[in-house]
Amino acid sequence: GMITIFVFYDSAFMRSLIRSVLERDGGFEVVGEAADAFEARAAIKALLPDVLTLDVEMPRMDGLSFLEKIMRLRPMPVVMVSTLTQAGADITLNALELGAADAVLKPSPAERNGFERFAEDLRSACLAAGQSARPAHYAQPPLAAPANAHSARYVDGVIGIGASTGGVEALRQILPSFPRNAPPIAVVQHMPAEFTRRFAERLNDACAIEVREAEDAMPLQAGLCVVAPGGRHLRLVGGPGGFVCRLGDEAAVSGHRPSADVLFASIAANAGNKGAGLLLTGMGRDGAEGLLKLRRAGGFTFGQNEASCLIYGMPRAADDIGASAQQAALQDLPALALRCLSANPDLTESGQIR
Repeated sequence: GMITIFVFYDSAFMRSLIRSVLERDGGFEVVGEAADAFEARAAIKALLPDVLTLDVEMPRMDGLSFLEKIMRLRPMPVVMVSTLTQAGADITLNALELGAADAVLKPSPAERNGFERFAEDLRSACLAAGQSARPAHYAQPPLAAPANAHSARYVDGVIGIGASTGGVEALRQILPSFPRNAPPIAVVQHMPAEFTRRFAERLNDACAIEVREAEDAMPLQAGLCVVAPGGRHLRLVGGPGGFVCRLGDEAAVSGHRPSADVLFASIAANAGNKGAGLLLTGMGRDGAEGLLKLRRAGGFTFGQNEASCLIYGMPRAADDIGASAQQAALQDLPALALRCLSANPDLTESGQIR
């Protein structure tokens, strides 16, 4: 049926723009709009829309505290419309960490075909959000890294992670539980190019491992996590103990650039049975084929389970084709990945990792 949308935005121009974009080709019905928080809260309670679109940078109001309240009172999929400014990137990342489903960049006057790009992004974000059902028990605290994780030794392997809608929040939950000596990690998270550097910096502040935006020819070492820059493919080349990042501008794969399929396929080819792959929440099927290649190459493959996903799309696609050897709750994935790359498995049998 129709996905119902509520538009909360203080600019009348943006409210009518969003309404016209969403109602243009059917599939969506804008059931209400508001310019202030009091109105918005009452209307959301009365209308129970499927999706809320929100400007988190409203000059007269704190969009983040509104989002936090809504997520407590009535958890629902929220799509933010944000600007490209540094402040905009920070607020948007905060909102994604609070559990907003997705962010769409406002068109800028300088952008060719900016309006068409915005219309397409907004519609696909609202479609994904409308199909997601946020489970009530989503935000469980992550399993602490096993007490012995930092004393464990790891093989010269590598861990690849692919994520899309819901991934910012998921990564923010699991990356802090990797110990400082963890094998190198490479992440593909679908997000606008302008956000990935800031995203990496914020993760770096929250983690024991070092997190950086990947650069071409950057060597990977233990304790380093690289995040693919928005708009560029990330591959790992070289071999165990000497992996190097390669960035590429080839066409999108599985609808995305960067693509998790591209990352996982490179890990399959260059790491084989010393590679682990985690496929997290997201719409669509990016990562499934690549994860299957990794499994066939002898690597260890895991999918986030349905109960802990914001959108059980990508992990489901992987499960359907036999690409994931195991599905597990989000907070258990780090321990599983570390266990399969541990050089002394007996260390991890102390019951610390379940």
